[in-house]
This record gives sequence, structure tokens and C-alpha cells, in this order.
Amino acid sequence: MHNNTVSTVQSSLSDQTGRTRADMIILMILAAVAVTLPAYASVYMLYMASLVAINAIATVGLNITVGYAGLLSIGHSAFVGVGAYAAGLAMLHLGTPLLVNVVIGGVAAFAVGLVFGIPSVRIKGVYLAIATLAAQYSLYFIFQQWTSVTGGDRGLSLPATNLFGLGDTGFYYGVVTIAVLLAIAGRNLFRTRLGRSFIAVRERDYAAEVLGINVIHAKLLAFGIGAAFAGVSGALTAHFLRLVNPDQFTLTVSVFFLAAVVVGGRASIVGSVLGAAFMTLIPEFLRWVLASLPLSGQTNVAGLLSPLREIIFGTLIIGFLMFEPRGLMGIVERLRGRSDEGAESKAE
Repeated sequence: MHNNTVSTVQSSLSDQTGRTRADMIILMILAAVAVTLPAYASVYMLYMASLVAINAIATVGLNITVGYAGLLSIGHSAFVGVGAYAAGLAMLHLGTPLLVNVVIGGVAAFAVGLVFGIPSVRIKGVYLAIATLAAQYSLYFIFQQWTSVTGGDRGLSLPATNLFGLGDTGFYYGVVTIAVLLAIAGRNLFRTRLGRSFIAVRERDYAAEVLGINVIHAKLLAFGIGAAFAGVSGALTAHFLRLVNPDQFTLTVSVFFLAAVVVGGRASIVGSVLGAAFMTLIPEFLRWVLASLPLSGQTNVAGLLSPLREIIFGTLIIGFLMFEPRGLMGIVERLRGRSDEGAESKAE
């Protein structure tokens, strides 16, 4: 049985390597579309594309923690908030530019992620999820109550960012460039010993130790790196919206990112991008559908959309878990003619 466990870990590592070429091709196609988008897109389309790129960065980070390392986290938006506040405060008090603020947000979230990743050393599964929920509410409380620093419910108001002197288009290119670079870095992470250790820890803790992996080190770094991606996303969000307040980093937002991981595909960088795009654009699609329906009277479309969005998030998570556990990437792989029998056997 011990030998079977170790072979399962090694098989999972080799399977992950086989997926990287297809992931790279899809990433290159998405990058090509993103580069040419401003040539024919409206201001609204650029706005939504920037939002998709920002959400994709955070989703990739959560997938590193949840999908690759197997550490369930439902407090991801709190780390996004840490990056947003760190970047916003640096911009207001130090006058630092976007790229510096992105680094500051990522480093701050990485440090906080390491602290809240400590429970993962001892607990796992639903107990770990509850511990990350404590992180969500603890950080939200700090954002809301530390008014001398965070501004409380009013938050922080930031000046506009004019990247490359191109206004919204320049910011869009900056966000997409950062998103592409981080997606490629996330994909290449799992070619390294550190990335492979995350996968081994996900499969079996004690088998990973047999393979010479420092499990404590791997778990902490999985949380830290995932939080760092969230921090970068938060820093970009602060510059994008020019406003940082606690309501942007609630539990509902954490569920959004978790849904994006499940819908896109766990343990898939490209799946993270697809899931983030899908979950970001679904509310806009719903708004278009509701606006086109012959509703009587002064129907409040926004009032209908808010509860519908929560229902759809939950339905999508349950639906994909039941019928397509590998998410959108599972559908893509089937369209490419790849069987999922191997994946199912590994899961068993």
C-alpha cells in the first residue's frame, strides 16, 4: 500500500507535466486576443477585460493553494484586501507608481498569507476552511475598524493612474501584461521542485515526506504564494477602481474566487483564467438578459441581479462538482479527445 501511495504521487506529477504544453498554447491564444482587443473594443469592453485580467490573477493564486496544494481556503478576498490597502496607502503617502505598488501589495499579502497559513501545518479539510474563514473576518474587521489607517467604511480614495500616457488603454495593457506574466510564472512553478512538492502534499502528506519533501515548508509557501497573487490583484484593483473600502473584500467575494476555481478547473492555470472570465462575465450576461425581458412596471434590474448572482454562484459550484469536476478545462480536454479515465483513477 505504501508503494502504491508513492506511485500515485509520482504519477500525478508526471501527468501535470503533460498538460503544460496545451496550457501554454491556450495562454498564447488568449494573450494574442488580449493584445489586439483595444483595436476594435469599446471603452466598456476594455473595462470588463481589465476586470477579467485582475480577477484571473487572484484566481490563479487561489488555485495554487487549493487546486495544486490541496489546502482549502475560503478567505481569499481578505488577502486581496491586504494588497489593495497596502498599494493604496503607498500611493497616497509615498507617491509610488503602479509597478512599485504591485510589488508592495504582493509582498504584504505574502507575509499575511504565511501567518494565516500556519494552521495548515496541523489541520486540513473542513477544519482548515474554518481557520481561513477566521482570517476572512479578522482582516475584514481590521479594514473596517482601523479608521486612522484604512479610512473605515469610507475607505481610501486614490488618484487616477495614467500608465504610458494612454489613459484607460495604457492601464489595460499594463494589467494584461502583469496577468500574462503571472499566469506563465504560475504554470512554470510546477516544473520546479517547489511546485512539484505542492502536488505531492496534495496527494499524500506522508508519502511526500518519504520523497524527501518538507511538508510544513511546502504548505506555508503554498498559502504565501497564493496570497501574493491575491495581493497583486488587490493592488491592481485599487488603481483600477480608485477606491478601496471593506465592502470590496467580503466573504461573498471569496466565494466568487472559489467558484472561479471550481468552474475553471482545479490544478489548472488556464482553467483559472477561463473560470475568472466566466464568473466575471456571467453577471453582465444576466444584466443583458434581464434588460431585454419585457418586464412590467419600474422593475429594478439591479435588485433582481444581486440575489440571482448568489444563486448562480452556488448552482455553478454544485453543478460542476457533480457533472464536471474538472471544470471548463475538463470540457476543453474532452473536445481535444483526451479521456478523463486516468484523472478519475488518480482521484480514487
